[in-house]
Amino acid sequence: MADTFDNPNDTIPIGRKLLKLNWLVLLLLGLLAGIGIVALYSVAGGSFTPWAERHAMRFIAGMGGLLLIAVIPLTFWLRLAYPSYLIGLGLLALVPVIGIEAMGARRWLGVEALRFQPSEVMKIALIVMLARYYQWLPKEKVSRPVFVVIPALAILLPVALTLKQPDLGTATLFAIVGFGLMFLAGVSYWYFVISGAAIIGAVPLVYSLLHDYQRKRIEVFLNPETDPLGSGYHIMQSKIALASGGLTGKGYGQGTQAQLDFLPEKHTDFIFTMIAEEWGFFGSLGVLAVFALLLLTLTGMALATRNRFGRLLIGGTMLSLFVYVFINVAMVTGLVPVVGVPLPLVSYGGTSMTTFLFAFGLAMCGYVHRQRAYRRQDIGALW
Repeated sequence: MADTFDNPNDTIPIGRKLLKLNWLVLLLLGLLAGIGIVALYSVAGGSFTPWAERHAMRFIAGMGGLLLIAVIPLTFWLRLAYPSYLIGLGLLALVPVIGIEAMGARRWLGVEALRFQPSEVMKIALIVMLARYYQWLPKEKVSRPVFVVIPALAILLPVALTLKQPDLGTATLFAIVGFGLMFLAGVSYWYFVISGAAIIGAVPLVYSLLHDYQRKRIEVFLNPETDPLGSGYHIMQSKIALASGGLTGKGYGQGTQAQLDFLPEKHTDFIFTMIAEEWGFFGSLGVLAVFALLLLTLTGMALATRNRFGRLLIGGTMLSLFVYVFINVAMVTGLVPVVGVPLPLVSYGGTSMTTFLFAFGLAMCGYVHRQRAYRRQDIGALW
């Protein structure tokens, strides 16, 4: 019999909550992390250190966190939605003032050994905040201008603060995921058509406001041969590796571009290129198939979720995953300019893995409590 929780405390036993998890999602997450471990082992020349071992340990710890997040009552995340957004916004505002500068950008807070990017906090907080906003907003009000302006401003504030760091890639991700969630919440498509036309019209102005290195990226994207040993080096080496892999690849651990260090950032942003060189077109297509199956499974989870908050948590995770995978693959194949976007769960990086597994924990929490129809009085005060 279905569990229809009319108790706001969601007192279902933890054991039954674990049974309600989508185990296919957990299996696919493990498969992607496993692909990352195998690839990182090859990148290191047949050694688990320094990357593969750490990647595995981080995934195991992150999965423990995912399971913990999934069994926490959904009302906890509902109450935390607005405070977490304000905290994330405050941390982003502090970055230009007291942030740590590295490689010409100021994106970190903390000290050298214990630093973090507030933008990673905001990636989660923005999804939770927007899901909370639309939880009780009647469908007939979703597209009214006043109720469209509020979430739009909530999205544009972190976008503006992130651009100030400067971090165009993360700002773009905020915008795509945020406005994508508004679309999933039922906002009229005319707002997006008009906004899209306005953005296209503003391209010359935006280009004139870009930093020199950002303009350089675009110019090199259009013609990498103009600077083959400088800004165009990454994408040219990536294309060489992709082409040399052919249909079946050069063989595991035999990729010359990666093993001879011609391919830069081969363990992080360009790991998909390394996989394509060693595993070939069919191998890289298999990796994309795993991501596609994961996205389809998340779609099914969202459709099965009764409450809007949980459904949008799943939708936000799905959007984030799609955007990251699309931009990373498009970047290494030369379809979009090079930006610092890793391949989720495959690329080496503790911050990226932690953020995604936290997001999947929230999505799983929404799915575990999918049959609960929350009422405003169940949550109490705004916070």
